[in-house]
Amino acid sequence: MPDRPQNRSQAVRPSRQAGAGIPPTAQQRQDLRDTCRAYAARNSLTPPLPLDDLVRHCRMMLAEADLPGAYEEYAAVILSNELWRATVAAVPMNRRMLLLPQCLRLAASCKADIDPIGLTCRRCGGCAIGDFEAEAQRLGYVTLVAEGSPVVMSLIQSGQVQAVVGVSCLETLRSVYPYMEAAAVPGVALPLLQDGCADTSLDEDWLWEALYSSSDAGGGIDLQALRAQVDGWFTPAAIDEFFGSACGPADELARTWLARAGKRWRPLLTVCAAAALSGRGGEAPQELRTLAMAVECFHKASLIHDDIEDADASRYGEQTLHESHGVPIALNVGDLLLGQGYRLIAQCGAVPERIAAMLLAASNGHRDLCLGQGRELAARSTGVPPTLPVSDILEIHRMKTAPAFQVALELGAIYAGAGDDVLRALASYSRALGAAYQIHDDLADEADGGLSILPSLAAERPTQDPRAAAEAMLTDFKRQAVEALGAIANVALKGLCRRVLAAIFNDLGRMGCCDDHSR
Repeated sequence: MPDRPQNRSQAVRPSRQAGAGIPPTAQQRQDLRDTCRAYAARNSLTPPLPLDDLVRHCRMMLAEADLPGAYEEYAAVILSNELWRATVAAVPMNRRMLLLPQCLRLAASCKADIDPIGLTCRRCGGCAIGDFEAEAQRLGYVTLVAEGSPVVMSLIQSGQVQAVVGVSCLETLRSVYPYMEAAAVPGVALPLLQDGCADTSLDEDWLWEALYSSSDAGGGIDLQALRAQVDGWFTPAAIDEFFGSACGPADELARTWLARAGKRWRPLLTVCAAAALSGRGGEAPQELRTLAMAVECFHKASLIHDDIEDADASRYGEQTLHESHGVPIALNVGDLLLGQGYRLIAQCGAVPERIAAMLLAASNGHRDLCLGQGRELAARSTGVPPTLPVSDILEIHRMKTAPAFQVALELGAIYAGAGDDVLRALASYSRALGAAYQIHDDLADEADGGLSILPSLAAERPTQDPRAAAEAMLTDFKRQAVEALGAIANVALKGLCRRVLAAIFNDLGRMGCCDDHSR
């Protein structure tokens, strides 16, 4: 490790009163850090924690340690750091971002250029920004001197950045935390040592330590790389290579539908769940590719059958299969894909006990989906738009939508040897996710001929706006999904599920923190 530049922040800054809730001395900061580390280890907490849970644990920790409640906000940052510390250390430095605030510069003498993206340091030596930025870039970090920039989240979402080391004031860290938690972004945050938006300072030794932190544990799941792998498996050429020569016209149509457009969420979930639990990234083994193919077979079969039952004329911007080839052929192709899915599981090459468990999980999901669809078809059989009780609509949504997510996650988890506790948590998460997913579609007017919860809410709650009621229910089911993840101790799997939830519902909007460029 090269010699660090001298710690100049404290020497060049005017003495200022520390902000409310920030321990003012270096010793108090270190004592609080030790307290957070011991508490995190003792309670086996797994990140990411929702903000309410993080605050609750901080209050319990401070009470146990007989520390002032004024430390709460600062303690929340340090406790979150401790939960993510090992994960950040395992991320390669060329997949990390160093995010510094512009207020670290000496505003009166700063020679830097500032644009809407951030600050371009001239390395004049007047403040510590240039030293940190130069060394971080030498180590491989992406660096940005800005706050509130949409560039930060876009880099995270693109997969170029898998962990963040950031410096900011407590107010900004508080506003950014929900976005970081929703994206399950591993991060180490260092609060500034005083309030104000100019000529601030930080504990530089802590930042140097965070920058150099490293382990040999590997970089966790590269979601972008895995998604690229999965997408590559479903090109027409890759499908033909995987299956060999087609066995007739039904098989040819089935392959055409496997290659049709889609987000490939379900096979991706299978691959990611297995990678998270096994700790093995990189190229997925053939057994896992086979399971992912099985999951997509199930999904495409359900779409073909659902299009028939809902009398839909288009899918992916093209004619549905029954519109282009007739109902009998479409039914047969859907059935073929179902059979293909079960065959692939049985022949995937996993140990027999796990194959049996995966077949049971897939058949249970298939059964639940059909029972849910059966309830909807019965409700619609009168020929008039039905207005069922809200509880019935939610049960139908749960049975129709949750199994697809649950089976995808369970197949990957069982393949990797997950225990019953993980499978129970994934089942609870999938049930809440399924209900939220359907309500989200209802709000987007994408019921596609199926049942919508909005008329039922209007009938049962005449004094309440049905869309507002549905949005409140959507928020509650998303909360339930996050709470279900609390039972998962594996950081990578929990982070994966949290990021899926955020991505599906687009919870990763622009971070609402301070805008340095405007000053």
